[in-house]
Amino acid sequence: MPENKKMKVAGETIFLYAPLANRIGLYAIKSELEDLSFKYRQPVIYEEISSKLKHGEKKYYALINKFSLPVVNKIKETGLTFDISGRPKSIFSIWKKMQSKNVPFEEIYDVLAVRIVFEPVPGIPEKTTCWNIYSVITDAYLPKPDRLRDWVSRPKPNGYEALHVTVMGPEGRWVEVQIRSRRMDEIAEKGYAAHYKYKGDNVPETELDKWIKQIRMMLENPLEDPIEFLDEFKMNLFSSEIMVFTPKGTLVSLPKGASALDFAYEIHTEIGNRAIGAKINYKLNPISSILMSGDQVEIITSDIAKPEKEWLSFVRTSKAKEAIKNALKTESTNRIQKGMVILEAKLAELGVSPNTEIVRKLMLSYDVLNKDELYSGIELGTIKLDNLKKIIRKSPAKNVIKYWELKLLGHKKEKKEEGEDSLPEKIDPASPFLLRENVENAEQSYEIAKCCNPIPGDEVLGYRSPEGSIVIHKPKCPLAIRIMSNEGNRIIAVRWAIHKLVSFLARISMTGVDRIGMVNDLTNIISSELKVNMTNINISVKDGIFEGTIDLYVHHTQDLNNLILKISNVRGIDSVKRVEDFSEEV
Repeated sequence: MPENKKMKVAGETIFLYAPLANRIGLYAIKSELEDLSFKYRQPVIYEEISSKLKHGEKKYYALINKFSLPVVNKIKETGLTFDISGRPKSIFSIWKKMQSKNVPFEEIYDVLAVRIVFEPVPGIPEKTTCWNIYSVITDAYLPKPDRLRDWVSRPKPNGYEALHVTVMGPEGRWVEVQIRSRRMDEIAEKGYAAHYKYKGDNVPETELDKWIKQIRMMLENPLEDPIEFLDEFKMNLFSSEIMVFTPKGTLVSLPKGASALDFAYEIHTEIGNRAIGAKINYKLNPISSILMSGDQVEIITSDIAKPEKEWLSFVRTSKAKEAIKNALKTESTNRIQKGMVILEAKLAELGVSPNTEIVRKLMLSYDVLNKDELYSGIELGTIKLDNLKKIIRKSPAKNVIKYWELKLLGHKKEKKEEGEDSLPEKIDPASPFLLRENVENAEQSYEIAKCCNPIPGDEVLGYRSPEGSIVIHKPKCPLAIRIMSNEGNRIIAVRWAIHKLVSFLARISMTGVDRIGMVNDLTNIISSELKVNMTNINISVKDGIFEGTIDLYVHHTQDLNNLILKISNVRGIDSVKRVEDFSEEV
C-alpha cells in the first residue's frame, strides 16, 4: 500500500474508529486499533517500546505473580469466587503517558495492570463487593490516593463499570488494579451488546442510551459540510467528561470544556434559548463560563432573550450547536417573511405590484447579493424605503453594467492564466519527496509546521495544501492526525536530505539544583563547545531548585541529542529533555 494511503488509514483510525470503539465500550478493540495506528504513524518509536516490553516480559510477569500471591490468599478467605490476571499496558497507552509526563520509558512505573473479576454473591450488591476487595488490596499494599477511579458509583457514559486503584507493589513498582464483577467485565469486553443483555425493561435511561439518541439525531440531520459533520461526530465521542449538578442535585454529564450554555441546552432546548446568565456555585457568571466537575449550576432565563450567532463560538456539545443553528435559521426565515410583507405594503401605497424587475432594482440600489438579504435588511431597519418611489422609476444603466461585467471577467481570466503558470510541478507518489537544504533552488518548496516544529531526524510526513505548498508535520501532531483522517489524499511521503547549512528551531527544558556558575557552564557548553546559536534562555529558581528552557537552532536531532548529553553531565543538572511541541513566538 502506498505510504500516503497508510497514513490516511492510520489517521482515520486514531481520529475516529478508536474513539468510537472506546465510546461503545469495546476496550480490547480500541487498544488494538490504537496500537495498529501508532505502529504505522510512528514505526520507530513503536518498535522501541515494543522491544523494551518484550525484553522485560519475564520480569513483568514475575512481578505480577509476586504481587498477586498475598492478594489471592486474602480474597480466598472472604469466600469469593474470582479470577485474577495481569499484563503490561498497551504500547500506545504507555507512549501517551511518556508524552503527558515528558519522561522516558524507564521512568514509567505503572506499566503493569492487574484485573480481578469476581462472581457476584446473591443478596450482596456488586458495589459493596468491589469496595470489600479494594479494602483487602489496600490492607496488603499502600494505595496512591490521587489514582482512585470510582466508576461503580457512577458508570462512564459508555456503560463501563469498574473500580480502579493504583498501589505500590513489589520492588517499588506502581501497579494498577481493576476490580469488576462478571457482568461488568462482559460489558467492558463486549461493549454495547452486553450492556443491553443485562438491561431490563424498567431500567432508567443510561448515558449510553442518551448518546445513541444524539448520534441518531446527527445522522438524521447531517451538516452540509462533510468535514464539519465529521468534527461534530468526533466531538460526540468525548472520553474526558465532567459531572455537574442541577440546583436539585441531579447529576449531568458534559464534555470537558463545556460552558454553562451547554448545561442549559442539556437540561432543555427552551432553557438554552432563553438563557442570559448562570449561577455557578451560587455566584453569578456569564453563560460562556467554562464549567468544572462538581459545579452546581442554575440557569437564569428571560422571556426576551434569544440565541445569538456568537454563542456558537463557546458551546461544545452538538446538541447545543444544533439547537442554536435551528433557532437562528427559524429567526432568519421569520425576518425574511416580515420584510417581504413590509415591502409589499409600501409598494401597495404607491399602487405598484411587486415583481422581479422591482426587486432587481432594489438589490442594485441597496447593494445586496440576494432577495433574502434585501427582505432581512428591510425588517431589521438597516434598509430604509424612504426613496422607494425614486428607485423603482429609475432606469438601470445597462450598458455600464455590461461594460463592468466584461472588464471584471477579462481581469479574472488574466489572473487565472497567471495562476496556471505559477502552479507547482506534480509530485511523484511512488517515491518520497526529498526535503532539500537549499529551499530556494529545490524542485518543490516546503514549510515547517509551527504547531509541532519538526527538525531533520524526526519522523515526518508532508501535507500538500490547496495552494500547492508542502507543509511538514510530525505524525503524532494532533493537526496532522486530523488532516490524515479528513484529507488523506493530500498526504505525501517525505524524507530529510542532509542538512548542514539551514538551522531549525528547537527547545529543551532542564531541572536541577541551583549553584553559582550554573548558567555560565550551560552557555559555555552551548555556545563555545558545540557552537549552537541560542535565541532565548529562561531560568527561574525557587528554594534552591531551578527550572529553565532554552530555544536554539540546530541542524539535526543528532546535534540536539549531543547537546542534551553534554548538559546532562553538568554538575547539578537533574534532567534535560527536548520539548516536542511548542509554538514559535514572534
